[in-house]
Amino acid sequence: MDQETSRETMASLQLGVLLAFAGGFQDAYSFIGLGGVFANAQTGNVVLLGVDAGRQHWTEALRHVPPLLAFILGVAVAETLSRPRVAAALRWPARFALVLEIIVLGVVGALPGGVSHSLVVVMIAFTASVQVATFRTLIIWPYNTAMVTGNLRTAAQAAYQAVADRDPEARRKSRSFATVIVSFMAGAIAGGLLTLELGRHAIWISAGVLLGALGLFVVDEHRGVVRDRLRGGRRDRDAE
Repeated sequence: MDQETSRETMASLQLGVLLAFAGGFQDAYSFIGLGGVFANAQTGNVVLLGVDAGRQHWTEALRHVPPLLAFILGVAVAETLSRPRVAAALRWPARFALVLEIIVLGVVGALPGGVSHSLVVVMIAFTASVQVATFRTLIIWPYNTAMVTGNLRTAAQAAYQAVADRDPEARRKSRSFATVIVSFMAGAIAGGLLTLELGRHAIWISAGVLLGALGLFVVDEHRGVVRDRLRGGRRDRDAE
């Protein structure tokens, strides 16, 4: 692996770590502080919806519907941002998605305590889905920044291949996904502890982490532009 590829790999992994930390933080925040509803883990919401519906606890069951709908809406927004015309107008759709998430989380932390939990969960679920649908690649592999199940399966498969086949690429893949999983868990631990300590304002910690991810993303993007320009200059000189 050359130095340039190694730098790009590290930047992608660092971004994935920050996004996963924020994802774990938000789920713990919403579950502890917003009445046992998940903002990111829609599998959990579907399970809880089914359990409550099966017990005919309809009011409790319906609490899990708004975040599901908000998540779907967020995916639709992310897909719209990736459309060629929209992406061309925004220039940096992925950067826009992060800025949108940071702003919404900043607003969530500033809301008074009397605001409905359902509204707050919907706001977080919406931004979480925009993040998930926008950032889908860890280095060269598909992954999820807000949930663990798929990442855990990928890490386990890669670990098996690394041991059984002595595959160095599988070893690298397993380490990368394990790092993201640990980061998600660390975010969940921090989110749980800080929510109990700070209440609704704790979400600002997640917004701060995403602000760091935005900075990392912008720096890496700038490096890519500079690198492309240097390559273009070299091609021009070679042509001469």
